[in-house]
Amino acid sequence: MHMLNPELLRRAVRVLVIGCGGSGSAIASGLPYLHQAMLVAGHPGGLHVTIMDGDIISPTNCIRQPFCSAEIGLAKVVVMVSRLNLFWGVNWTAIAEHLTSQTDVTNYDIVIGCVDTRVARQLIQDRVQDRRSRIAYWLDLGNSADSGQFVLGQPLNGHNRRSALRLRTASELFPEIVDPSLVDDGIPSCSALESLERQEPFVNQVLTYHALALLTHLFRYGQLEHHGAFVNVRENRVQPIGINPRGWQNLRRRGRRLTSALAA
Repeated sequence: MHMLNPELLRRAVRVLVIGCGGSGSAIASGLPYLHQAMLVAGHPGGLHVTIMDGDIISPTNCIRQPFCSAEIGLAKVVVMVSRLNLFWGVNWTAIAEHLTSQTDVTNYDIVIGCVDTRVARQLIQDRVQDRRSRIAYWLDLGNSADSGQFVLGQPLNGHNRRSALRLRTASELFPEIVDPSLVDDGIPSCSALESLERQEPFVNQVLTYHALALLTHLFRYGQLEHHGAFVNVRENRVQPIGINPRGWQNLRRRGRRLTSALAA
């Protein structure tokens, strides 16, 4: 069992979403519902969300992501955050830049990673584990053509200390996802037609709404019985990731076997 830090119930929760592609845009579109639910339940500030992405909208993005042809050439995050602020009456922030090794993320409470390369995930891992960081949680989402996983972890930094039941991060459970020596699968493709053929419809949305439901449960009830899950869209299966040190060890062993098989 994991209990929410009471500090996050006393003020607005600072959230940083890194990536505004298929998963990031779905996360961004769902966070206002969590924000409103928290306020109705008596939370003093709900969420203050910042979205970071250096990409501009391309014609391909208009196929799989919530952007239209009139927005081609504009910064993804500026369009997304402007839309959310106007519709929901919030005052969230857009940063039209890519995360770098110099980016300061130390003052956020929750970082949500919606990136699709190992190099980008490794960079997020390095930033959230900065010893000066006050980040309480790192929620990582990753997907392949028809499946994916999300993991809510507590990175080791100035806020989180070593303990048996500290929620392990995605990179601790699956070190291969931050191993730049492995080749990324290149999904989705830059070709709209190829992208549609290679990736199951709604895989990003299904994965992100399971992840948002986990966050909602944490803030509604103040506790979690699991901290992530594997989601398979093709087979309509969801397998929770329990809060269990023995189970975490088994996941790491499975990940090492997968890494060895990929390298063979």
